[in-house]
Amino acid sequence: MHVIVVGAGIDGLSTAWSLAKRGVQVTLLEQASLIPNPLSASGDQHRIIRRAYGGFGGYQRRIDEAYDAWSEMWDDIGGPHLVDTGFLLVSQVPGDEADVYRDSLKSNGYPVEDLEPLDAAARYPFLDGDTIRAVSFSKEGGVLLCRKIADGLVAWLEANEVDVRTEAKVVGVDAAAGTVRLADERTYRGDHIVVTAGAWVLGLLPELSDTLTTYRTAVAYLTPPADLTSAWEQAPVILDVGGTVDGYVITPVAGTGLKVGAGIHKRRSGPDADRIPAPDEGRTIRDYFAPPFARVDEYGVAEVVTCAYTFTADEHFMMRCEDRMSVVSACSGHGYKFGAAVGRRIAAGIVGENSAEARSWLEARD
Repeated sequence: MHVIVVGAGIDGLSTAWSLAKRGVQVTLLEQASLIPNPLSASGDQHRIIRRAYGGFGGYQRRIDEAYDAWSEMWDDIGGPHLVDTGFLLVSQVPGDEADVYRDSLKSNGYPVEDLEPLDAAARYPFLDGDTIRAVSFSKEGGVLLCRKIADGLVAWLEANEVDVRTEAKVVGVDAAAGTVRLADERTYRGDHIVVTAGAWVLGLLPELSDTLTTYRTAVAYLTPPADLTSAWEQAPVILDVGGTVDGYVITPVAGTGLKVGAGIHKRRSGPDADRIPAPDEGRTIRDYFAPPFARVDEYGVAEVVTCAYTFTADEHFMMRCEDRMSVVSACSGHGYKFGAAVGRRIAAGIVGENSAEARSWLEARD
């Protein structure tokens, strides 16, 4: 069997890895000159892995398999490229998303440590205790190091005879024939095609626009005040800062930066449009975090990185199968944490000819 994988983000890399381990011949095609593509959802420095999932109980339960799949991958690529920081939930008003996350953990029996606002600010001095109502901590979460994962996977794939091709932009897919056509007119044929093209999927398969919407957003890397640098380096990630901004913080571990991002900072856009940050965009993103940050105006903006994601209306993964093709799209950046498990499930579905089971697991509606 020969499988062509289109797109070398975490899902494509993991699918190629899992297929190769099953003895399948794999060709992996990536449009960028680098893996991970710096413009892709997998191209940033780091991502969060966490148990909390609010009302998405299916994904909360699937974290066990996600951790198991990452462990298998670490054995192959020389990891772990995961820093177990745990995570904080910072609530500003009753019923905000931090509250929802905390309640879902407690109702399902997962341990959570609750802190009073002033106690939390004493432990984590970058927080303004006067602007928050509650803080919770969970040990089960941390930081996935995207670039180290990609480097390790590419090295493993090449060592295991996977044909990894960069600057190979796919512009056409024929599911019935099992072929893909590149921008330079080259054609590849396989027994099966897996499309994991991220935000570029609608360019290949515009008929999916009834299910997927592409958004452009950005994250900011901040330089904290000197007296808070050590506190940030030892802190958990912050899954949600409460209030209305849908904000998260990834702490500076293993040589990475202090990253902040906010769900409200997104707009509909094609994946290649508007990728240069606006002059004051970093400050705009930074200022979403006051509250709950103390002294937010003392943080410098080191870098702004634009991102493009696909979303489904209900924020679940999407998988479509037809003829000799499987199309997989994660919902926004939250898909990264499941990357290794997604690859294993896709590969098992192809080899075992049971794509329905793979789709059920990915879409997590149970």
